[in-house]
Amino acid sequence: GKGKGKGKGKGKGKGKGGMKGGSKVVVEQHRHAGIFIARAKEDALCTLNSTPGKDVYGEKRISVDGPPNADGTPGPKIEYRVWNPFRSKIAAAILGGVDNIHICPGAKVLYLGAAAGTTVSHVSDIVGPSGCVYAVEFSHRPGRDLINMAKSRTNVIPIVEDARHPLKYRMLVGMVDVIFADVAQPDQGRIVALNAHHFLKNEGHFVISIKASCIDSTATAEAVFAREVAKLQEENFKPQEQLTLEPYERDHAVVVGTYRPIKKSKK
Repeated sequence: GKGKGKGKGKGKGKGKGGMKGGSKVVVEQHRHAGIFIARAKEDALCTLNSTPGKDVYGEKRISVDGPPNADGTPGPKIEYRVWNPFRSKIAAAILGGVDNIHICPGAKVLYLGAAAGTTVSHVSDIVGPSGCVYAVEFSHRPGRDLINMAKSRTNVIPIVEDARHPLKYRMLVGMVDVIFADVAQPDQGRIVALNAHHFLKNEGHFVISIKASCIDSTATAEAVFAREVAKLQEENFKPQEQLTLEPYERDHAVVVGTYRPIKKSKK
């Protein structure tokens, strides 16, 4: 019936509790490096919290006992942050079963359309201290939140600048392994190509979230996705997989692939 799951999530919020079922929660490594699954009554995707004791946007945190010390005493607690697929396109793609997101420990990522940095904080957890995230956001209001989030995460470099003009931030960004784009602009393909030409290494990878309605609200979503993929191919991107983000987002697709792949020589 209708009245079921209504009263459930009430007292849970405040970024604490929720999943803290102590011994009942088991955290396992996901097949994507740097990402974990908390197995409890309901499974949740999560990342290792690089700022333990602190949440970024009110998400739940899960503490698990770390490996025991040599003398058998329980080790230091390890804290994870739950990653909500309804608020993050990357989490939605992972739960949708994407083959490869290329965002892994040690990666350098250029993140276009960072907004307030909710997903960026999880990407920062994944790439870890040896990786780095260049987060570009044009709008000043979420840009402020992004900068505040980056204060406690040293591997995030916040850039409040227009992604259409990569030359404006060329002094801040080095070559990257992956570009993730979620800019929701009609000329998104061109924006990504511009940034890739400047910052993405050859054989680097891209993950692009395409929102059909903001590119052409008159065509069907499938037609829009096909057209955007064709545009990417013209710019030397080689799309390798595409998946829609149902049930988390409607009329969104994520396209993943390689940039300027080295041609296999014919024997």
